[in-house]
Amino acid sequence: MSSDRLIYLPLGGAGEIGMNAYVYGYGQPGKERLILVDLGVTFPDMDTTPGVNLIMPDISWLEENADRLEAIFITHAHEDHVGAVGRLYSKLKAPIHARPFTRHHAQRKLEEAGQVPEAVIAAGVYPQVIDAGPFKISFLPLSHSIPESSGLIIDTPAGRIVHTGDFKLDTTPVLGDPFDEDLWREIAKPGVKALVCDSTNVFSPYDGRSEASVGAPLRDLVKSAPNMFVATTFASNVARVKQLAEAGEAAGRSVCLLGRAMRRMIQAGVETGVLGDFPKTVTVEDARDIPRGNLMLIVTGSQGERRAASAQLSRGKYLGMTLKEGDMFLFSSKTIPGNERGVGRIMNAYSEMGVDVVAESDQYHVSGHANRPDLQRVHEIINPQMVIPMHGEHRHLREHAKLAEQAGRKSLVVVNGAVCDLTGDAPHVVEHVEADRIYLDGDILIGAMDGIVRDRIRLALNGHVIVNVIVENDEPLGEPWVELMGLPEIGLSRAPLVDVLEEDLGQFLMRAGDKTLRDDDKLGEELKRIARKTANEEIGRKPEVTVVVSRLEG
Repeated sequence: MSSDRLIYLPLGGAGEIGMNAYVYGYGQPGKERLILVDLGVTFPDMDTTPGVNLIMPDISWLEENADRLEAIFITHAHEDHVGAVGRLYSKLKAPIHARPFTRHHAQRKLEEAGQVPEAVIAAGVYPQVIDAGPFKISFLPLSHSIPESSGLIIDTPAGRIVHTGDFKLDTTPVLGDPFDEDLWREIAKPGVKALVCDSTNVFSPYDGRSEASVGAPLRDLVKSAPNMFVATTFASNVARVKQLAEAGEAAGRSVCLLGRAMRRMIQAGVETGVLGDFPKTVTVEDARDIPRGNLMLIVTGSQGERRAASAQLSRGKYLGMTLKEGDMFLFSSKTIPGNERGVGRIMNAYSEMGVDVVAESDQYHVSGHANRPDLQRVHEIINPQMVIPMHGEHRHLREHAKLAEQAGRKSLVVVNGAVCDLTGDAPHVVEHVEADRIYLDGDILIGAMDGIVRDRIRLALNGHVIVNVIVENDEPLGEPWVELMGLPEIGLSRAPLVDVLEEDLGQFLMRAGDKTLRDDDKLGEELKRIARKTANEEIGRKPEVTVVVSRLEG
């Protein structure tokens, strides 16, 4: 009996929605040959990661085992699946396989990071096979909210794995690949050991709707608007952008795209051949001269992003365009959990302008993920020996596992860092690896546990005091002086906080002993303690304190 094993190891995307990175391995324990599926990002927020640009999976374990990595496969071009490729590729150096539309975006990521774009190889779809060590992989075309999304058929000596990626069952997706049940049944015929499956919409009890179903309602809404019509959606949802543009064209409006991401996605669709008949658009310069009732803007920023076009317009003027009372603004999207505050801020800003806001309506948006009945249907079609939920928060994974078990299939919740053995009749976790996250902070990658962001949060919460002291020949020279950042100027004593701090610190220096004055560390600690104590008495807050001791030698 072979001691080789088949393992599944999520480094991101299991227990969260975003930052997808899934490792599969086959071989002797600790010596398995590996493949990586997806390498994505998630996005920061001001509460927990202030100042951070992007959040990526910590691939330290994979980097340490990069000599065992055969290849990387990218299922589709959403940022949470491809966004980290540019920044992390240099740590892995394995060939990347992706379908043409996804390849276009992955190559751009590599170019922007100074890497070689030729590392991304264009892939065909099933039955074309890519050999990667002990694995034989085919791209399975399926529907999602971005063109050329794919699952993966992963054949191993221990059996076949179907990794769905993000998907929905849509026979009329407007753009991209319709759901082909015959094809899915064909790949299930040899028997499937494990279905590793999207869990995002497991709590949605209704059958999923087709992208095509929003076309007619969009046309009616745009036609009904008396003044300027503005719509936002995910820039990557090229099919939705196309339907919005077609609705504008049908209403006799000139269509203008605002936002770099929107224009970039449409251009990629045209260049890769997935988008052949997009309506004619006008430039923003021309749009300024078009009567408002004859104009439609399609803009970025459906999730409340502060720098996107929708947020800029809500703050007044953007590229010479303004919204006015009686205009209509449509959110043709669903607000992702966590983004409610930013989206609500924009909606209220438009409301104050007198703009009619249309949002959170199923008429004008459909999800790109399979709902609960669709997941059950896929389980039945694929008929796997086991179901491993992925792409979801822990509650999604747990509910998906229950759904599989109710039908008599083995299932297991496998979270980031858990090494799951799929070799036998039932999945089981055999070990754990470090699977934290890393931050892109400016142009530098830092660890989540490095303390940098934690210090930033403490500064934001507590404010900052800088204490400057000059010592000459172990004697204080003059009074200490204090600078404040992020703190009230006047305390409870009604005196300037700077003056109160300088008085208390000066009093300490006058009575400090020679031993303290000779020791920078001891002097700094005492000054910090007094500054925090005084500030707490004056303003009820203990700030962060930096002490600068300058020594002059006579």
